[in-house]
Amino acid sequence: MKKYLILSLFVCCALGAFSQKTKGLALTPPMGWNSWNTFACDIDEDLVKEIADAMVESGLRDAGYQYLVLDDGWLAMERTAEGKLIGDPKKFPSGMEALGEYIHSKGLKFGIYNCAGNKTCAGYPGTRGHEFQDAQTYADWGVDFLKYDWCNTENLNAKGAYQTMRDALYATGRPIVFSICEWGDNKPWEWGAEMGQLWRVSGDIVNCWDCEYGHGSWSSFGVWKIINMRKDIRKYAGPGHWNDLDMMEVGNEFTDAENRSHLAMWCMLASPLIMGNDIRTMSEETRKTLTNKEVIAVNQDSLGIQGFRFLNENNIETWIKPLQNGDWAITFVNMNEKAFELDFNWQKHELGDDLNQKFAHLEHETYQLRDLFNHQDLGNTSKPLKATIGVHDVLMLRLVKK
Repeated sequence: MKKYLILSLFVCCALGAFSQKTKGLALTPPMGWNSWNTFACDIDEDLVKEIADAMVESGLRDAGYQYLVLDDGWLAMERTAEGKLIGDPKKFPSGMEALGEYIHSKGLKFGIYNCAGNKTCAGYPGTRGHEFQDAQTYADWGVDFLKYDWCNTENLNAKGAYQTMRDALYATGRPIVFSICEWGDNKPWEWGAEMGQLWRVSGDIVNCWDCEYGHGSWSSFGVWKIINMRKDIRKYAGPGHWNDLDMMEVGNEFTDAENRSHLAMWCMLASPLIMGNDIRTMSEETRKTLTNKEVIAVNQDSLGIQGFRFLNENNIETWIKPLQNGDWAITFVNMNEKAFELDFNWQKHELGDDLNQKFAHLEHETYQLRDLFNHQDLGNTSKPLKATIGVHDVLMLRLVKK
């Protein structure tokens, strides 16, 4: 009896020690690339290596994009006799550990995908019942990021399922960013900070400006559908825990103006910046947009405050976001189907964030205006701001105290 009592106490203590997530990860929103938006399950070793090379050669890595994440489709259809996951031997003949080593050799981090259910969304082996075994496999391969989906999860409790995987990742001793992907169905913003570093707030994104495509029991959503979907969840975002608006569609059949607006809004909303385009063949204008360090700095600001809609007049949406050192980001988005002549009088607006008790005090403080996409100064807040904003384009400014 004493032997069993001691064993039980050991197990309880061990589980108690595991019941936490790794601290200090994703103190700013994670940045990287994911295979799903462009390639779905059509991925292999050569493609991943080409993407890794392109992330370096295009300047994306140096702009801050570091995680290269393989989404669904990398797995073999069956586990080994010992129950271990392996990569598809035809797609990844060198093995997943060797692939991780290649990614790391480029100064990047290795991300991978699985699912809380019995099978992934595409029908490959899921993690249910293998959480600790799979987490150790990922750690052995040098994985730095796990996207954990929610297909085929009949009768599972979402919070409990993600907690189990959180504990499994922690038990490996390897710092692995945990990306919760249950599509916002179970309000993960209310419990996600205990489990991981980011959580999806919607179903899958699709490359359209403002649309919804139904797929029977679920839908995919355009950029503005996702932006407008969740109310009052900005209070849950902050260093180490982020509302995830999904992988970006920048470079996927949008106009250059829409690409700028898309990136600007993900930055204003402190969403992870995970690219989903084919970066090997992107246009130079798309590359310039994605590597714009002044815009990215708004997303990576150390305060970690998620911005919010301040005004919506004449189909011009105005969003603001407090930044470190008393700076502010302000973004004007033209939702019209024609160009708009902006005339914004700073003295008529009190810029402030009541939730975080941050205020600009424009009535007695003057701020310099920096145009972040055009990399130029536009005067200061002592005079009204006048500018032409194109169709679905954006004027994104940083307000800097004089």
